[in-house]
Amino acid sequence: MSEALTVPMRIFTWHIHGSYLFYLSQGNYEIYIPTRSQNDEGYYGRGETFPFGDNVIEIDAENVKDQEFDCILFQTNQNYLADQYEILSAQQRQLPKIYLEHDPPRQHPTDTRHVVNDPDVTLVHVTHFNNLMWDCGETPTTVIEHGVTDPGSLYRGDTERGIVVINNLPSRGRLLGFDIFKTVAKQVPLDLVGMGTGEWGLGEVLHPQLPEFRAAYRFFFNPIRYTSLGLAICEAMMAGIPVVGLATTELSAVITNENNGFIHTNVDYLIGKMQELIADPELARTIGERGRQTALERFNIQRFTKDWEHLFEKVTRTVNNGAIALA
Repeated sequence: MSEALTVPMRIFTWHIHGSYLFYLSQGNYEIYIPTRSQNDEGYYGRGETFPFGDNVIEIDAENVKDQEFDCILFQTNQNYLADQYEILSAQQRQLPKIYLEHDPPRQHPTDTRHVVNDPDVTLVHVTHFNNLMWDCGETPTTVIEHGVTDPGSLYRGDTERGIVVINNLPSRGRLLGFDIFKTVAKQVPLDLVGMGTGEWGLGEVLHPQLPEFRAAYRFFFNPIRYTSLGLAICEAMMAGIPVVGLATTELSAVITNENNGFIHTNVDYLIGKMQELIADPELARTIGERGRQTALERFNIQRFTKDWEHLFEKVTRTVNNGAIALA
């Protein structure tokens, strides 16, 4: 095998979702992220929260034009509409391009046209629900479902409470189910964890410490009405923690009710199931073990990184045999 074939692909992107970037970085490629002293969104660098490996490489935003990459990965409208023109060279903007869409449409659930309408860009959705709902025009789309690392069956469940893990829930309102959280908390003991939880929560637990912290709780509750499939749900299932949530968006295609979790659009029904889980630790453990099996089959990190490796190879194969050399 020639040396050229052993060189990892060089992917340029922005630091948008730290936990997603961490899981993406488990693949066999190099990820380059820009930095700025003012720490604008996407320019945070590696930070100190996630244990990134050596394949996540910081570049000063002013020096990005001087680097060589194989593919550009956009993750926000800002990246696509503004950032690329500010920090990428004209040649770099001709490289293979992927847009990673993390969310479902906000303006209208079915009639919102995606910002990308370009047959030369591949649009990646993180759930089939997102792919179903977005109007993607002429842009080719694909789905790469989440992948998370396996911490083992951490579940203890000795704390007779539920845990909710959502950043800034009080300020994000009905969309993420703050009203539902408050309603349920009146009847079921719940702890809210995340940045910006204020008087309603316990504050932030850093991602590396979260698996052990979360595993003590009897169940994981997801009150979100309309969003993508949260990585926190996948992480909870992978650790064997029983999940309770609304039967909306992608979660309804992940949880089979009363088998590997509890889902419903009737909040009173969910409250009853949470009370059952608190009263019956064996039921909680059984549901959690089934959820873990689902996660191992569907969200394992090997499948996830292989999907990304295959996509990077596919899109780069079509442009000058895999890369554009930058003078």
